[in-house]
Amino acid sequence: MICTQELVIENKEISSEIFKLKVKGNFEAKPGQFYMVKCWEDGPFLPRPISVHDVEEDGITFLYAVVGKGTKLFSKLKVNDKIQIIGPLGNGFDKEKIKGKVAVVSGGIGIAPLNYLIKELKECEIDLYCGFRDEVYGVGSLNKYTNNVKISTENGSVGHKGYVTELLKPEEYDMVICCGPEVMMQKVAKMCLDKDVEVYVSMENRMACGIGACLVCTCKTKDGNKRTCKDGPVFNGRDLVLDA
Repeated sequence: MICTQELVIENKEISSEIFKLKVKGNFEAKPGQFYMVKCWEDGPFLPRPISVHDVEEDGITFLYAVVGKGTKLFSKLKVNDKIQIIGPLGNGFDKEKIKGKVAVVSGGIGIAPLNYLIKELKECEIDLYCGFRDEVYGVGSLNKYTNNVKISTENGSVGHKGYVTELLKPEEYDMVICCGPEVMMQKVAKMCLDKDVEVYVSMENRMACGIGACLVCTCKTKDGNKRTCKDGPVFNGRDLVLDA
């Protein structure tokens, strides 16, 4: 874990209230890990957790939604502004365990950590399922890394009208990976377990410290409560206690 101050080289709104932030530097991270990010002195006390969207030679990219005071401040960042980042944090995806035909399922901003994962899974046959409320974002660049991309929108403006879970047939895959709203991940995990298909989920609980000290982000597992930031955010669906 490293705390550094870096320069912003891009902060672009790619959809309504969805921004792509790129920070200059030499970074290393596993798909599924995150950084704690802060760009203020007099704003919120704590930094905000943002998952790794991509890692390239000249920097690291984050995809975030404007949902509160902290992310609103992020949205105002300009090129060459300074930003403090701490990480990488958390346990990401174990690429060695991901093999065969894989369904990657995202809901909304859940596409953020899955972008980097898909690019790193060079030996797998991947179908991508993306669910959105209305506007579609963060998908176009992934066509060349996947066999199929299936999209659903709740209003029917693009692709299937309805929920992404209505498109998924877990029994057609060796493994399913998902990230998105908790209710969606619960549904996907239950569908997979009912068909005895291995499933991994990237949890998106609220976090405060990012290092497992404050216990704000606990989630229920069969072995008791676990810290999403330290023990996750990636969990095997078989280990979680699902409420759906």
